[in-house]
Order: sequence, then C-alpha cells, then structure tokens
Amino acid sequence: MQAPSRKPDLSPSKPLGLLRLGLALLTLGAIAWQLRIGLTLGMDPVNFFSYFTNLSNLLAASVLLVLALDELLNGGRLATRPGWQGLRARSIANMLVVGLVFAVLLRDVDLGALRPWINFVLHTLMPCAMLLDWWLRPPAADHGLAVSARSLGVTLLFPALYLSYVMLRGSATGWYPYPFLRPDQAGGGLAVSAYALGIAVSFVAAHLFLRAVARWRLRGDA
Repeated sequence: MQAPSRKPDLSPSKPLGLLRLGLALLTLGAIAWQLRIGLTLGMDPVNFFSYFTNLSNLLAASVLLVLALDELLNGGRLATRPGWQGLRARSIANMLVVGLVFAVLLRDVDLGALRPWINFVLHTLMPCAMLLDWWLRPPAADHGLAVSARSLGVTLLFPALYLSYVMLRGSATGWYPYPFLRPDQAGGGLAVSAYALGIAVSFVAAHLFLRAVARWRLRGDA
C-alpha cells in the first residue's frame, strides 16, 4: 500500500521569516565589513562591486530581506507573485553558481584580505541557505523557470551583462576580478571563452535543477 504524499507547508511561518531576516542581515553585514577593509587598504570601490560574488550576495540578501518582512508583516502575500518568485529563483541560481565556481576554480586561489568568516558566509553558507530556502518554500508554479529559450535567456541575462562589463572594463584598465577571466592568466582568449561557456552551462543546470526541485516538492514526493 502506497503511503499518502505529503506536500510542503507553505503557510506563513514566523520562524522562517526571522531566519531569512537574520541571514540577510548577516550577509549584508559581511559585505559591508569586507568593503570597509578594502577601502582601508586603498581598494577601488568599483573593483569591489565588480566581483560577481558580491553582486550576487547583495541581490540574494535583498531578496531574502524583502521576503522576510513580507513573511513577518504581510502574511507572505508578496511572495506569491510570479515576478518575485522569478527574481528569487534567479538570485538562487546565481548563488549556486557562486558556490560551484568557488569550489572548482577559486578554492586554492589567494583571497588576499578576504576574511575567512566572510569567505564562508558568501561562498558556502549563502548558496546552501538559499537552496534550503527554496526547498522549504518552493513556488506554486514554474514562475519563469520553464524550459524555453525566453526563460533560460532571462536566467543568463545578468551573468551575460556582467561578463560583458568585466571584459570591457578589464581591457581598458587591466584589472579583472577573477584569474580565469584574465586572458594572460587563463591561457588566452579561447581559454577565457571556454571558462565562460562552462559557467553559462552551470547557470542552465542551476535553472533546470531549481525547477526540478520545486516540482518534486510540490508533488509531495519528499
């Protein structure tokens, strides 16, 4: 006899709202702390905000902050809107790629003045926490995560714009945020293109993975 399926509880949850709030404030505090350190050492603030890690964590923390306040003060009504769920999904996809790229390409790279606890928050804790948040609160529908050229294009839009900005600015200033994007360190332009293609594939995989997780959870198979 097959056991009855159990769907996730999507009713408003104060503990989840507080957890989201705490995580958002921790992440914003970590970024502010590292920015202060960088400015003290004479770092160009434009360079600081040219790291995909920092931009993605800022976006994810902002999304968490809004969702936390919505959960605590508004009964989670804003979170039901497709636009917000789509933005949330893209922010989580960004964080999954941040964690993956760090683990594969940057774990043994000298991180300079980056504090270990901040490194842990930005590269490990946030990717895992955002995925857990998606597991606990899957969207009620695809919300932009359909398998289509348009949907995948939206997921790839931000990283594509980021890559274009980094390469154009790098060619003008000689500064690149990551060694695998710097032609003279990566092994030439073709090597940079190969890295970029591999990362693009990671975004597509993250898109499909989040869609599969949401559908699995809503079917009650967990």
